[in-house]
Amino acid sequence: MAAAAAVGKLIGLDAAHLNHALGSAGTQAAGLWEFLRDAADSKQLHTARAAANGLSAAYLARDGFKGAARILEGKKGMAAGMSSDADPARLTDGLGSRWATEETSFKWHASCRHTHPAADALQLLMRREGLGAGDIAEVVTHVHQGAIDVLGAVDIPQTVHQAKFSMGTVLGLIAVHGVADLDAFERHALADNGVAAFRSKVRMEFDQEVDALYPKQWVGKVSVTTVDGRKLSARVDEPKGDPGNTLARQELEAKAVRLAEFRGGATADEMRAAIARIWALDHPESTTDIVARFPA
Repeated sequence: MAAAAAVGKLIGLDAAHLNHALGSAGTQAAGLWEFLRDAADSKQLHTARAAANGLSAAYLARDGFKGAARILEGKKGMAAGMSSDADPARLTDGLGSRWATEETSFKWHASCRHTHPAADALQLLMRREGLGAGDIAEVVTHVHQGAIDVLGAVDIPQTVHQAKFSMGTVLGLIAVHGVADLDAFERHALADNGVAAFRSKVRMEFDQEVDALYPKQWVGKVSVTTVDGRKLSARVDEPKGDPGNTLARQELEAKAVRLAEFRGGATADEMRAAIARIWALDHPESTTDIVARFPA
């Protein structure tokens, strides 16, 4: 839907044609979570097809292809098909005054967002208490139901991608290596005996308070038992990357460069040149300049 709206805006669709674009995009929207159970690569396909379908929907609308006019709120539309308590009024609540991009979280760890609160809380506790991975006998993560639903499907991960949905693996990387970034996952998520041993010490436990605050607030709570019998706990009310604890500009730039270099998508110099233009998007000529410099 977002891709259709963005492309439609860029190619100058009027309201009627943009509505057709949204209708065609919405009828193609999909993405199921079954991929978690057998380590499939479908999650990347979801976002790729969403972008491609949105783009094609906008161009089809420009060429006169008609889409459903009430794809969002209609009786057989997306809301009815994907929710039992949808509220159509929220579609326009704050329209033009509330900008969701300002409420977006940036991922600090290269894993499912549901793992981040606990990862931050464990990292905080280990630094505060001066603990190493070998000092910890057990970790209980106090989580909302959504975390259990998503992460509970992964017991022992079979692929790096699946490891990113394993609470124990993510906390194992944090405990053993201090980070859960792309490189740590590639090098240690599956083959590191220390990470595997720590994974077996971790369990999730439903927490009423955490669940009640979610999704407005992603609270991280962990309880740790040390090998010498101490009971310790830590709490993080806003994980690193959330709007109230967002990444610094330098951290965002460094992450963008790392992501581009990871699979050879772009060099550091190419990324820095692109970043400089992105920071100038508030200038009227900036979009035209970016399109001219980066042709399709």
